[in-house]
Parts: sequence; C-alpha cells; structure tokens
Amino acid sequence: MEKVIDVQELSYRYSEDHPWVLQDISFSVDRGEWLAIVGHNGSGKSTLAKCLNGLIIPQKGTVRVGGYDTKDEKTIWDVRRMVGMVFQNPDNQFVGATVQDDVAFGMENHGLPREEMSRRLSDALHVVKMDKFRNIEPHRLSGGQKQRVAIAGILALQPLVVILDEATSMLDPQGRKDIIQTMRTLNRERGLTVLSITHDLEEAIHADRIIVMNQGRIIRSGTPYDVFQETETLEQIGLDLPFAVKLRKVLTEKGVPLSENVLSKEELVNELWTLHSHM
Repeated sequence: MEKVIDVQELSYRYSEDHPWVLQDISFSVDRGEWLAIVGHNGSGKSTLAKCLNGLIIPQKGTVRVGGYDTKDEKTIWDVRRMVGMVFQNPDNQFVGATVQDDVAFGMENHGLPREEMSRRLSDALHVVKMDKFRNIEPHRLSGGQKQRVAIAGILALQPLVVILDEATSMLDPQGRKDIIQTMRTLNRERGLTVLSITHDLEEAIHADRIIVMNQGRIIRSGTPYDVFQETETLEQIGLDLPFAVKLRKVLTEKGVPLSENVLSKEELVNELWTLHSHM
C-alpha cells in the first residue's frame, strides 16, 4: 500500500516554557484509508491535524505528505494543496455570496481554467448532493448543508487527503449522519483518503482504523473492533462509548450471549434479532 502520510517521532510544544502538546507520535496513513484520531479536548489531536497540513512545523521528528517533508519551505504549498481541511464551525469557512461562489473560490485562487472550474464545480456539488442549492446564499443553509458545501469546495481542489477536524461536532444527529455517509461514499467509491479528528466514538466506529490519543501520546491503535475490546481505557480518559457498545456491555453482564464485535446499533439489532429467532 502507498503511504500518503508518514509521521515519525513527532513532538511539538507552543513555547519552551510550555509542556509538550505532542510527544513522540509515529504512524502512517495508506492511500484510500479512513483513519479516525480520537481523544478528549486537550489530547493534542487538533494540533496534530495542523501538523499534517503544514500549518504547524514539528520541533522534533518529521511529517511527510505525499513524500514531501513539511519542514521543506520549497514544497510546503504542495503539501497544503494535498491536504484539505473541514473545520468545526461551518459559518467560519464561507467567503462567497452564493454556494457556487464559495466552491469556486479555492479553484480561482489556484488559477484553474474556467472550463475546468465549471466541470469540477458541478461534479463536487453533485457528489455532496447540493446541486439544487448552487445559487442559494450560504446563510440560508442548515449546518449539515453548510458542511457539505465546505466539503465540495475541498473536493473541487482534488486533494490527496481530507481531514475532518471535529467537522460534525456542531451538527444535529441528522446532519452528522449525512456528513459521515457523504464521506464514506467518497472514501469507498472514489478512494479518497479521510482523516477524522474527533472525540465522538460514534463517528470513529465507521473508520478502517482508530488511533487513540491522551496527553499528547498515542495510547492505542487498531481497527475499531480491536480498540473497543477494552473499553475501560477509553472511559478512563473521558471518552463516551457508542450507545451500542454501552448497551452490549449491560446486556452481556445480564447474561445475554452477545459477540464482542458489536459496535453499531445496526449490528446490535441484528444480533438481538438472531438470538430472538433461535429462542
């Protein structure tokens, strides 16, 4: 598998008299992978996100994106073009008077030819199901719709990686579900590499792999099934377990023979229905 991101012994602190925010972080991301980086507020995950697109340069260790070292000033703009970020508050990301103006903004800055811009604009809006809203003013949209427009603006630039930095945390449950489904489609059908930086474990269970951070260090790493085998560690660092995992624990303690692989509500319902059918 081709590595699109390679982080080796990364450490960072905001000043010499402050503690290290990131300490000896090492991991890699394969092309087409969905990686969730989880941790409570202050765990260092958002600082890590800024290191991955070159907004922050590591004081120790290296970060390579698409083979480029973020410390190399000659290629830093190549790195930033490869990594698109969707932030927490969708209202802070708009610069255009209409949806299509906003999606076109980044492409205009990159000097793309008008015909190519038009083609990418239509394709990006279609992918996130916002075609009908292209002439609408952004402030008239719901939170989930705004985030889909933000994603369209990034897709139009055709990055190597999209980072969701707590991008669903301000949305209602339906908006959150829509964004996750959109990103899953892009990940599976277009091979887009996705990094989800979040404290929401309901969101993380959809990833191919999870990295758990606490106090600037990686404390666990593996598939969602691996990470949720031992839930005590996650609870101890202040993370709220997914509803299905909590209910599975309670039911198992009551003697219901459920598999440890149940993570989502759908999987829990299927197992309970199978048990009921065999009673």
